[in-house]
Amino acid sequence: MLIKFIVCFIAGIGAGLGTGFAGMSAAAVISPMLITFLDMPAYEAVGIALASDVLASAVSAYTYGKNKNLDIRNGVVMMVSVLCFTMVGSWIASQLPNSTMGSFSVFMTFLLGVKFIVKPVMTTKNAMEAVDPQKRFVQSVICGVMIGFICGFIGAGGGMMMLLILTSVLGYELKTAVGTSVFIMTFTAFTGAVSHFAIGGMPDLWCLVFCVGSTLLWARIAARFANKASPATLNRATGVVLVVLGVAIMGVNYIK
Repeated sequence: MLIKFIVCFIAGIGAGLGTGFAGMSAAAVISPMLITFLDMPAYEAVGIALASDVLASAVSAYTYGKNKNLDIRNGVVMMVSVLCFTMVGSWIASQLPNSTMGSFSVFMTFLLGVKFIVKPVMTTKNAMEAVDPQKRFVQSVICGVMIGFICGFIGAGGGMMMLLILTSVLGYELKTAVGTSVFIMTFTAFTGAVSHFAIGGMPDLWCLVFCVGSTLLWARIAARFANKASPATLNRATGVVLVVLGVAIMGVNYIK
């Protein structure tokens, strides 16, 4: 029990910081930790990670929204298409072996972190709002389909993909991108977790409680700091968190 608590608490620290700072899915951190150190089946680990995403993303979205860094109107458009394809990805993932799960998100975490350090997102809200609404609508639907499939397939709440697309494709400034990302991820993670539990059964309840609690705590801390930070500081902090997490997860996978 003590080992479970330690592993889940440490996993929650990484997952919470990633969620609060960068809108990253908890699955990118929690899944490999549970699989490696607790010998948990990958599908069960992903279900726990997605469940941990739900409250952590919700409290982060509330914090960003409270600071007016959340675009609900356009976020809902992407969310609908994401939700439609999350269950499809989850079902396909259930047919695959453990080793296939999660490898994509690890490398992407590292690369996205490097991007924010080397080429920070300095878009302003005025520039973001100048984008043609119809163009953004079409892009949101198409991107949402891809993100939803990835969310269910590799167990990621789609946070990294959404952050990349919101900043690079849709032209969002960083804080609004993270706030919108965690808002969407609250619902995608919930859908993914329910479908995982429905297909694979209930997971280890103690691991579930420990992971959810730790991730929620650290996500709230990170989100509060992020909303008070300057754009330059937030870019650097986001980049460092993602790079460190990416390297740490690759290290965990190497140990495995």
